[in-house]
Amino acid sequence: MGKRSWWLWWMVVAVGVGVVGVAAIGTRSGAGEGEGKVKVLEPLVTRIAFGSCANQSDPQPIWNAIIEFDPQVFIWLGDNVYGDVKRPFKLFGKERTVGPWKNAPRFIPSPPKELESRYQKAKSNPGYSRLRHTTQVVGTWDDHDYGLNDAGKEFGGKITNQKLLLDFLDEPQDSPRRKQEGVYTSYMFGPVGRQIKVILLDTRYHRDPLRSDGSVLGSSQWTWLEKELNGPKSAITIIGSSVQVISNLSATTSPLFSLESWGRFPKERNRLFKLIADTKREGVFFISGDVHFGEISRYDCSIGYPFDSEICGMADTNDNESDQQKCRFRSCTYGQPNFGAIEIVWSTTPVTLKLEVRDIKGYPVTGVKFPLVELQSRGLMPSVKAGEYRRHCSLEVNLPWMIKYRLAILFYCSVSVLLLAMIGLAYAATLAFRLFLHKCKLD
Repeated sequence: MGKRSWWLWWMVVAVGVGVVGVAAIGTRSGAGEGEGKVKVLEPLVTRIAFGSCANQSDPQPIWNAIIEFDPQVFIWLGDNVYGDVKRPFKLFGKERTVGPWKNAPRFIPSPPKELESRYQKAKSNPGYSRLRHTTQVVGTWDDHDYGLNDAGKEFGGKITNQKLLLDFLDEPQDSPRRKQEGVYTSYMFGPVGRQIKVILLDTRYHRDPLRSDGSVLGSSQWTWLEKELNGPKSAITIIGSSVQVISNLSATTSPLFSLESWGRFPKERNRLFKLIADTKREGVFFISGDVHFGEISRYDCSIGYPFDSEICGMADTNDNESDQQKCRFRSCTYGQPNFGAIEIVWSTTPVTLKLEVRDIKGYPVTGVKFPLVELQSRGLMPSVKAGEYRRHCSLEVNLPWMIKYRLAILFYCSVSVLLLAMIGLAYAATLAFRLFLHKCKLD
């Protein structure tokens, strides 16, 4: 690729979707077979919205902005509802849910009936109901709709909860997704030559425990994914992951907060990048959810062209340095309710992609625009020496410790200064009191 690097764009949002009264515009690939059974229709897809972290108990006025954007496809990226129970924050008492003396879980699963009722509440939201009647909705899950915060393959309720998710998404009763272990799937949208492939991963059903550096997808899903990436070519391939693939800024919250991401499983992430490179699939970028903010990130040193990635969160408030130079917000992240917007301008030469994070009123708060040819291999990818830090080319595992732990350093330094100030004040008060007593004795 000469001296040009590849971009990997990654978007994350919190939104949900279902298909009711909408003509299918894409071919769905089943889990095991990977071959669609529905004929691809001709409509050209130019607008896709996505999101995550949509608490069913909130009003969710953001649906009005999503409807106004008028997407042809909406993608749920997990936490489509909050199905587990969050217990009170208790540092002391018989049941302590936080702190070094924690003896009770902060989150517990809901019974299936309760989870089903939460899905029904989300589905009956007036704004979401309107979207379902005009837009094709697809999606995957994350931990809170999977059934339990931060849960993986060990969670016992996943079989029952898989059915509830697929019911929420109006998945046909004969869908291969109802027979497989996990909710991963893919779709092909648009006419030949202008097709968009959407691959939705399941990062919960087969995931090994955190800190194990084990598997995220499991062997069966890896086999399926390899077949999907080696399948028929498409102009654009969007890979949806419920958790972040690129997570440099989120990584800087450690050890105060440990956010989930592919960065917690570096071997699996390297395998993902290598698979995309080996299959020579072009036009790939990621979208993700989980975190309660929106941002657009770029990674140049993985597959031979830049990876772009966008992240967004609807009902609540993502990572890496943004490629946007003139951000409306200094950090190029947006911590208010938002959704992800993808626009493809097929009429230009070359084809142009626009990735945006939009706020509750539908206004772009950060975004990037670039030609689709930027997501094509042009030679050898740039390399980074061990210990070297390069913008858009260093993952969290290679970040300098001063950057990686800056939040913790700032926190502990602030606490230390505060404690020293309190000690100083106490010492000064003691001296003043002793002088006062001495003066009283002299008088």
